[in-house]
Amino acid sequence: MADTVKKDFNLSCPAPRLTNDSIVLAHGGGGKLTQQLIERVFLPAFADPALEARHDGASLEVAGLKLAFTTDSYVVRPLIFPGGNIGDLAVNGTVNDLAMCGARPLCLSAGFILEEGLSMEVLETVVASMAKAAEAACVRLVTGDTKVVDKGKADGIFINTAGIGAIQTPLPVGPAWVQPGDAILLNGDIAAHGTAILSVREGLEFESPILSDTAPLWSAVEKLIDAGIEIHCLRDLTRGGLSSAVNEIAQARGVGIRLDEAAIPITEPVRGACEILGLDPLYVANEGRFIAIVPAAQAESASTLMGPDAVQIGSVVNDHPRTVVMRSKIGGNRVVDMLSGEQLPRIC
Repeated sequence: MADTVKKDFNLSCPAPRLTNDSIVLAHGGGGKLTQQLIERVFLPAFADPALEARHDGASLEVAGLKLAFTTDSYVVRPLIFPGGNIGDLAVNGTVNDLAMCGARPLCLSAGFILEEGLSMEVLETVVASMAKAAEAACVRLVTGDTKVVDKGKADGIFINTAGIGAIQTPLPVGPAWVQPGDAILLNGDIAAHGTAILSVREGLEFESPILSDTAPLWSAVEKLIDAGIEIHCLRDLTRGGLSSAVNEIAQARGVGIRLDEAAIPITEPVRGACEILGLDPLYVANEGRFIAIVPAAQAESASTLMGPDAVQIGSVVNDHPRTVVMRSKIGGNRVVDMLSGEQLPRIC
């Protein structure tokens, strides 16, 4: 048993009763049902101005300090995938949520739910990648917790992380500050992460390898701040992909969003894989991609600061409030809605 995690302790509690709706929600993310769950259950129970912002994290003032606070849980399957694993994903995902609040990541917590029988080699690989990712993101992992559960109850490892960051933007950042006429910028090609995950799950091999785009995003955001760009909103494109991100912003702010399909970068390997697998890249998760919504007059400068692959993909409009419309490559228009669930569950 030297090479496995032993069940030294276990916390047992009654399993929750699940309705049909909640079973669907448990396997989705970034979709309509998740939004309904938040609005019907969590917001009424935990009413707070910080929650009402519906951003990637809470913006708080503590003893005169402007801080961002966020938390997330990671249940990705498989644990190790092309371009990363659940460990670096947990670090990058949390520091990116802080970055989307305009905050420099400072420190993280990590909680591990470990399944009895987990290989120590896998655990050590995951923990080492977390340490490496934290170093790359210049963030400290300062506290944590470990629990072991019965075999078959955790699918290897589940990780929960929370993070604290220092807000650097002079003005608030979030959906509430988006204005008609704003430009929507994207920092690179989309859908690589979700496609990489599915390729492993299904045992598929493509001519060109597809790697997850998992990466920290603070350095790009910091460049925008340091250059004095008037950032109205930032959003990373994780569960639910680009479509869910822009729909959430449009609905929260009550504005319309217009996208240009021809401007949205997708690599040919990813595009081909999505066609084979029947996936729409707009809804596929990313872990190193984000959008910045800025005044149109600053779009060109901001795009340059975001990186060589950054492009403007759309704009905020007064027309069709709370709705996202995309101009297709052939000149037509179509509504880009949220999915009821998610194309690919257990993605992060």
